[in-house]
Amino acid sequence: MLRALTALLLTILWMGAAQAQQETVETDVPDRSVTGGAQTLEDIMRRQRGEPVDNSFRSENIGDPDSAAAIAGQLGTLGGASDPELWRAFRFGKANITASNNGPAATTLIQDGGMRWLTFREGPLLTYGGYLLLATLALLVLFFLIRGRIRIDGEKTGRTVTRFKTIERFGHWVLAGSFILLGITGLVILMGRKFLIPAFGHDAFATIALASKWVHNNVSWAFMLGLAMVFVMWVIHNLPDRTDINWLLKGGGIFTKSHPPAKKFNAGQKLIFWSVILLGASISASGLALLFPFEINMFAPTFAKLNAFGIPDLLGYAALPEVLAPHQEMQYAQLWHAIVSFVLMAIVLAHIYIGSVGMEGAYDAMSTGEVEEQWAREHHSLWAEEVEAKAKAAPSDATPAE
Repeated sequence: MLRALTALLLTILWMGAAQAQQETVETDVPDRSVTGGAQTLEDIMRRQRGEPVDNSFRSENIGDPDSAAAIAGQLGTLGGASDPELWRAFRFGKANITASNNGPAATTLIQDGGMRWLTFREGPLLTYGGYLLLATLALLVLFFLIRGRIRIDGEKTGRTVTRFKTIERFGHWVLAGSFILLGITGLVILMGRKFLIPAFGHDAFATIALASKWVHNNVSWAFMLGLAMVFVMWVIHNLPDRTDINWLLKGGGIFTKSHPPAKKFNAGQKLIFWSVILLGASISASGLALLFPFEINMFAPTFAKLNAFGIPDLLGYAALPEVLAPHQEMQYAQLWHAIVSFVLMAIVLAHIYIGSVGMEGAYDAMSTGEVEEQWAREHHSLWAEEVEAKAKAAPSDATPAE
């Protein structure tokens, strides 16, 4: 999990560093004498490849209205800036612009991150995100073929123990069901143009994509509700304790026949819980930024804090941009939303496997709420002992009727 989160951070840092470098990194200065000081073909090609380009020769060359000749003088009405200088002022956000629309992005006529965002979205994001999900599925199939289903070792008692109450199962299935819908519709939105258009055509894909977007936007509220419910109900049971160390050292008994002692949630389930809570909260935050465009700006303040702590420099990157165009905030939010979602989907796939075909008796906990007593003793022995102790103490504590 730590390795995955580190990779996520490095990816976003790389994207931010590339933006900062575009403005600040010194590159081999090309000979612009043949272009009269304007950009060259190599500048254009480097920008299209997403490579850093020193734009200082353009960003400062935006004219000077104060140097315009007097109205009565020769060429006075032409002002102090030519058309190319005016467009450069638009390009670098230095023009004095007014708009009838008062929206946050109304005065941003040209922004610099679009091509880089599109290239990353259609390239590394789809490629490595898809590979992550396929590799996870392949590993789970391989593990099943080697290890097989984890069976209940001891003799079944025929008695059951209540593991989860109705409200707990409701919260779990709200979270699980909404995440599955969000995952499917999110993949359609992200990958549909590449995979569905060749298979079904543009018209069919337009209908599928429109329906997916509607479902994705509205089911997101159920996901956030389920996330809050699960956190409130189970956080007390998922706090780390010393039994988790022993469970992890023995691999949870997954690779052997031994079953290390565990409370209501073992260390593996706690890792799943905190992955879902933390990554789910991050996905929700970036999702809200996408649901309410240009209203929630998370990345410029985050980059400023990272710069203040010197983290980019520690990792060998240039300072991250602390001023972002509204569209760039949205682009970072979309990339972060997708990257974290891919990681969480891979984790949830493993959770689905172990909670269904991977382990005998595990699915009963979330289907009926009741588990075989022997299963509880083998996989959650400390919790089973607590339940049995409470059951034995209940009759003696009861007040006889008169």
